[in-house]
Amino acid sequence: MSLWLIGAGPMALQYANILTAMGRPFEVVGRSEESAARFEASTGIPVRRGGITTALAGSGPPDQAIVAVGIDQLALTTSALVVGGTSRVLVEKPGGVDSAEIRALGRTVEEVGAEVSVAYNRRYYSSVAAMRKMIERDGGINSCVFEITEYSDTVIALDMPSTVKESWFLANTSHVVDLVISLCGLPDSLSSQTVGTLSWHPAAAQFVGSGLTDRGIPFSYHGDWEAPGRWGVEFCTGMRRYVLRPLEELHKVDRESTTVERVEIDDRLDREFKPGVYLQTLAFLEDDGTLACTLADHVRNCDIYDQIAGYSEGRAASTVDGGHHPSGRLQ
Repeated sequence: MSLWLIGAGPMALQYANILTAMGRPFEVVGRSEESAARFEASTGIPVRRGGITTALAGSGPPDQAIVAVGIDQLALTTSALVVGGTSRVLVEKPGGVDSAEIRALGRTVEEVGAEVSVAYNRRYYSSVAAMRKMIERDGGINSCVFEITEYSDTVIALDMPSTVKESWFLANTSHVVDLVISLCGLPDSLSSQTVGTLSWHPAAAQFVGSGLTDRGIPFSYHGDWEAPGRWGVEFCTGMRRYVLRPLEELHKVDRESTTVERVEIDDRLDREFKPGVYLQTLAFLEDDGTLACTLADHVRNCDIYDQIAGYSEGRAASTVDGGHHPSGRLQ
C-alpha cells in the first residue's frame, strides 16, 4: 500500500526516521521551500513541494497517510486526503485547532467512510505497556489521580498561532487525559472547576475536578498553570500504587509500604525514537487498532477536554460569576 508522510517539520522528521528504520517505503509531501530544504538536508529524502492539494492533483491519493503538519493545518490536510480518496490516516494530535473543527472533520470522515486515528502516542509508551501488565495481574485499577500542570513560560515562547495556545489544553494537555481514559474508561460523572486566566490562555489558569468512570473507577485531577509542576498520573490497585512521573518512567509503591521504587522496563525503542511513536506507527501500518484513539473516540473525548479546560464549546454547565465553572454529569 502506498504511504505518504505529510509535513516536513520536526514531527515529520521523527516519523521519517522511524519509517526509514522499518524499511517502509514512503513519499514526503511538504508545503514551504524552507522546511522542505531542511528536511532533505537532514534525511536525504526528497520532498514534494506545494502542499497536499498540489500533490493530490498531481498523482491521486495514497492508500494511507501520516499527517504531521502544524496544528492549524491538521484538519484541513486530513479532510483533503480522505475526500480525495485516502482510506486510512494517522493524524497528529489533536487533529484540529479546537473541538468545533475536530467535530467537523469527524463528520467528513464519517461521510466518506475513511479510517482515521489520532496520534496519542502516550498510549504506546513502554512504561504504560509494562504497567498495564502489572495492573492486570493485580486485578485492575481501583482509583486514579492525575496532574495536568503546564510550563507556561515555555508555551509563551513557542512560535505558533495564538489560536493554538488559546486551546492549549486540547493541543497538548489532552495527552494526559487521553491516557487516563484509555486505562480507566470514560467519565460517567465529572465535576470540574476552573479559575483564573492567562494572557495566552484566557479560559483558565487553574483546573481541579473529580468524577467516576463508566467502569466504576473514581478519579481526581489538579493543574495550576501559574505554579511549578508537571504532568503525572497515579493508578491504584489493591496491591500497589503505580506512578508515572514523568510519564516515560514507571514507579511503584507496594502495599503496606511508603517506598517509591523505579520499575525496570525495556524502553529501548522509546530511547532510540520519540517515545511511543515507533510502536504507534507500527500499529497503524499493521492495521492494529487495539490501542488506537480513533477520530470518533477523539470527537467524543473533546466534550471532556472542553469541560475540564473551561472551553465554551463543550462545557456542560453555565458559567458562574467569579470565573468558576462547575460542571455536572456528562451525558
